[in-house]
Amino acid sequence: MAKQWWKESVVYQIYPRSFNDSNNDGIGDLNGIIEKLDYLKDLGIDVVWLSPVYESPNDDNGYDISNYRAIMDEFGTMEDWDRLLEEMHKRGLKLVMDLVVNHSSDEHAWFVESRKSKDNPYRDYYIWRPGKDGKEPNNWVSFFSGSAWQYDEATDEYYLHLFTKKQPDLNWENPKLREEVYDLMKFWLDKGIDGFRMDVINVISKTPGLPDAEVTTDSKYQWGGEHFVNGPRFMEFMKEMNEKVLDHYDVMTVGETPMVTPEDGVRFTNEEDGICSMLFQFEHMDVDSIPGSHLGKWKINPDWKLTDLKKIMTKWQVSMQEGNGWNSLYLENHDQPRSVSRFGDDGKYHEESAKMLATWLHMMQGTPYVYQGQELGMTNVTFERLEDYKDVEIHNFYRDVVENGNEDPDMIMEAIRAKGRDNARTPMQWNTDTNAGFSNAEPWIKVNPNHTEINAANQVNDPNSVYSYYKQLIQLRKEHEIIVYGDYELILEEDEQIYAYTRTLGDEKLLVITNFSGEKPVFELPASLDGDRPDLLISNYEVRDHNLERLTLKPYEARVYKLG
Repeated sequence: MAKQWWKESVVYQIYPRSFNDSNNDGIGDLNGIIEKLDYLKDLGIDVVWLSPVYESPNDDNGYDISNYRAIMDEFGTMEDWDRLLEEMHKRGLKLVMDLVVNHSSDEHAWFVESRKSKDNPYRDYYIWRPGKDGKEPNNWVSFFSGSAWQYDEATDEYYLHLFTKKQPDLNWENPKLREEVYDLMKFWLDKGIDGFRMDVINVISKTPGLPDAEVTTDSKYQWGGEHFVNGPRFMEFMKEMNEKVLDHYDVMTVGETPMVTPEDGVRFTNEEDGICSMLFQFEHMDVDSIPGSHLGKWKINPDWKLTDLKKIMTKWQVSMQEGNGWNSLYLENHDQPRSVSRFGDDGKYHEESAKMLATWLHMMQGTPYVYQGQELGMTNVTFERLEDYKDVEIHNFYRDVVENGNEDPDMIMEAIRAKGRDNARTPMQWNTDTNAGFSNAEPWIKVNPNHTEINAANQVNDPNSVYSYYKQLIQLRKEHEIIVYGDYELILEEDEQIYAYTRTLGDEKLLVITNFSGEKPVFELPASLDGDRPDLLISNYEVRDHNLERLTLKPYEARVYKLG
């Protein structure tokens, strides 16, 4: 397997609106990030992925871009951005920017022109169609509920928007549009950035003719993913992007690719002819959902099993290593709830389970991602009122299923508290001050009340904190090549409480033991493994007994041993 700097890195995602507010307007900004770079350096981070900071009307918190070459006023200026890059590089930190080119904002100059007339030169930068029988051109549902089409009176046609109606899809069939995208990529690469995270990149190619989706529910609009996920020209477009742009720079690219298989993962990332360095897949993020439910991700399966997670993770680990592909390791991002609330215990065993989940993830093969506050064990938030949630996805969903449907509002609010994206977007918890040290002004979204217990000030100098544990894990990765390049193998496949696996590189072997329960299960070393001289690399409890033949684990315990 080829060695690459991005395989050996740990990435930290910053959601700038919620990270640190330097000018006290209640919104995080670029200068606020600069103030905290030493914190990231101390943690051991190599790469920062910065969620969008471009000019935007903020319908979807910056993922609706109105100018790809300008900075949003709320975040600062281009001079501030230049200083951020300079200060990061000074500290040996690399910067990955978000590339959002499946869609733009409807306030982008291209779309403003596009909607003026059918013969406007920018018309084909977007996907316009006449209505059918007085209705939308097809029956596709948007990712954010409702129709994926919006009627526009000016030209009596509809435009496609797979996300909000203020996020019209760009028409990748148009070579002029593709050249515009490649130019804006070069603009940022020539400024010195170190790569791109590519937003929903595998939906840029749509089936010609945009046919109706198969009717699988009694809803008015149907899921049409078969016509735009990994579409017919996706690989062709990506290979062109690489030839014209990315191959000329030493950068890391991570594709956000919903609804892909491990086979797709190998095809997209293999060393011979892959199209990106690594990808985000979502299969493990659906482990607690009920497939086929009309409520989608919001229908939570309380009976999901650890063996379900094992099957998914092992399938991806093994497929990627056998196919020379590369994966991203993540449990959190700006679109997901907090992992300690979701997969651990955010009550009695908060610290133990946060450390266990970190161990379990960081010891796998792939590039680990830490989402802001994850290194502190930040948890989901419980807002009582719908108005306290700011996310467009949450409000669209509630309107669709409660106001326009017949779902129980209390049940839907519970689902929002468990799965809503705003769980990850509450302000970063720096200290015990009123607004958690994020800002002296009222923040754009409320702070989680538990910031008085869970915050960076309490943890940075505490050797037993979640933060210090993350720091240790990240350092181990830098010291032991086997953590980066070793082969993964699952053991105790059927155990519903213990997730254990090995990593092997040459003659070296690591054993990773994690307890996903609040109980005390017994770990028994498989006969195929030699536990004679175990060397403990890290654990989240003080360990006295190293007898791996039969080991009673504590609640949410994690241990990593070097064997032999």
